Amino acid sequence: MRPKSGPFKSLTCVLGVDVGKAQVVIFDSHSRRTIKVDNTAEALEAALTGFCDYELMVCEATGGHERVLLEVAVGLGLPAHRADALRVKRYIASLGGAAKTDGIDAAWLARYGQERGAELARWSAGSAEQDELACLVRYRRRLVDARTETKNRRAAPLCRPIAPMLDDELAFLAEQIRRIDVAIAELSARHAALAERLRRLRRLTGFGPVVATTVLALMPELGTMSRRQAASLAGLAPHPRDSGTLRPRRRTGPGRSDLKPLLFMAALAAVKTDPRWKAFAERLTLAGKSKRLILTAVARNLVVIANSQLRQPALT
Repeated sequence: MRPKSGPFKSLTCVLGVDVGKAQVVIFDSHSRRTIKVDNTAEALEAALTGFCDYELMVCEATGGHERVLLEVAVGLGLPAHRADALRVKRYIASLGGAAKTDGIDAAWLARYGQERGAELARWSAGSAEQDELACLVRYRRRLVDARTETKNRRAAPLCRPIAPMLDDELAFLAEQIRRIDVAIAELSARHAALAERLRRLRRLTGFGPVVATTVLALMPELGTMSRRQAASLAGLAPHPRDSGTLRPRRRTGPGRSDLKPLLFMAALAAVKTDPRWKAFAERLTLAGKSKRLILTAVARNLVVIANSQLRQPALT
């Protein structure tokens, strides 16, 4: 990503919030005061009411424990940003930060918001059905991973004494996955807008039910971004690392967790079943490109097309 042009704009009044399961620690960049509050809607609303005129509140993603805080802040009119933990960690390291307590973490989040807040995306609550779909898809992914691990253990010769128990575990996991699939189908049937978005994705080559629901669940922004943003978010955009006369091979970024393997499967299916993608892959092969690079190119194009497919408003 290119550096932004123009004068650097910083914010003055920012709250940094370190979120825990039971309590949150709030640091006020203006008064330099730190307060500890219970992580409940009532306590948070009382604590944040006096900061409604602040420019930004920053917290990290903590597996959902930050959700109440974000909803309360936005409900009070306080703009909020849910920061990526890795980016904040790298930011702190770049400034030599080493000590770590809840109060110190909150202060770093406030400073992060002051320096970068003008360009940080503001958090907004997604629809209830989108949140439900994401929860189902993530849990399904965990079940599939557990099933694969159990199958591998079942095939090991030294696991014969526990083979019956492993068979029971496989049967249980298969039933859980089936129930998840039923729940996703029922969710889609209840919400026409969600069903329409899934239908549009299913029209793409390689986008079966699992790929379509996973992409829609883990990339809810799809349809609102540029083609480059969509490719980067999926971890499929090549980034230059040139220096002087050195021109190393461009590598893709990590992107959203769990997306890239599924998109590679979709690309592989597209190359095998669709003549157009097969011809595209053959042209790249003749140009001397590796198989991995070819699959990456196909997967990137599929994401770009999916983003275009969802640009039109879904049916209501």
